[in-house]
Amino acid sequence: MKVVLLHDWLTGFRGGERVLEAFCEMFPEAPLYTLLYQKGSTSSCIENRKIVTSFLNTIPRIHQHYRKFLPLFPKAAEGLKIIEDADLVLSSSHCVIKGVKKPKGSFHISYIHSPMRYLYDQFDTYFGPEAPFYQRAGARIFKDYLVNWDKESNQNVDLMIANSHFVKMRIQTYYNTFPSVLHPFVELGDFLPFQDTPPQKEDFYIMVTAFAPNKRVDLAIEAFNRMGKRLKIIGGGQQDKLLRKMAGPTIEFLGSTRREVLVQELSRAQALIFPGVEDFGITPLEALAAGTPVVAYKIGGVLETLNPEVCQFFDEQTPQALVRAILDFEKRSFHHRALVARANDFSKENFKNHMRIIINDHVKQRPI
Repeated sequence: MKVVLLHDWLTGFRGGERVLEAFCEMFPEAPLYTLLYQKGSTSSCIENRKIVTSFLNTIPRIHQHYRKFLPLFPKAAEGLKIIEDADLVLSSSHCVIKGVKKPKGSFHISYIHSPMRYLYDQFDTYFGPEAPFYQRAGARIFKDYLVNWDKESNQNVDLMIANSHFVKMRIQTYYNTFPSVLHPFVELGDFLPFQDTPPQKEDFYIMVTAFAPNKRVDLAIEAFNRMGKRLKIIGGGQQDKLLRKMAGPTIEFLGSTRREVLVQELSRAQALIFPGVEDFGITPLEALAAGTPVVAYKIGGVLETLNPEVCQFFDEQTPQALVRAILDFEKRSFHHRALVARANDFSKENFKNHMRIIINDHVKQRPI
């Protein structure tokens, strides 16, 4: 089977890139088309192949400031021309990459991490009063154009797969189409050393997240400032300066750590704090795999992965509600075996096997 892979951009290695990596393992010879590529930012499995980028990749310092170029993304996607023959185009999309025109005779399956949050249900979160004026003005000028282009680009897709039922509902709402659902996975092998002999829990909580508005790191910082409890935060992003300025003496920023450090810190923490609205949420499952329960806002994709046996939920997205949830959490006990068992339901092999079935059902070439 001749396959071409698509992914929005290669500037880091988070949940979307782990899904892409699974596609790359399934199709090791497939070329990869993307808007941007920063060498060394992802895994060798992804980067050890032909990678084709858009004109955006020639702009100086684009990898640090690509979000400012959002109005150019549609043209960049349209400018990517797939030169290979392909039976299957397989895209991993949360922005515009699904709009790359497929070769004649190919079948395009798009794995949708999310419709563009910043254009639809979370527009005010990204471009509200706290955003710089130029971002707010630009977003309002270009919103209609971007939304119209996004919806029209779906004509290029033969089959959509949502990464959760929560995303499926949003796709139905915004795209008026009915995708199937295939949940992402956890890299369970990274956590095996901590499952048989779990380390002693230490006196801190943890967040592992991008510093984007929808992640609500600000909410967690405010809650932990009030309680005077320790919170370690792994990650970085556009709100870095704002969040560091908010943080009191019990908040520690670890930056973007090595994978081994992330796993160790997760395994030693009292709980993962997860106050945002996520389309799926791999990080809570990673916490469970590390033997660590979760304190999460009760909405979105986490309702498909977490349950009261492994999570303390809270119902309002406020610092007060998070404080109450943490105090309630500290009155409970969680069983290590139950945490790990829930994470094991979401393995990479299960994901790849289900994806193979979907592909073989729709692409009438030799089976993979």
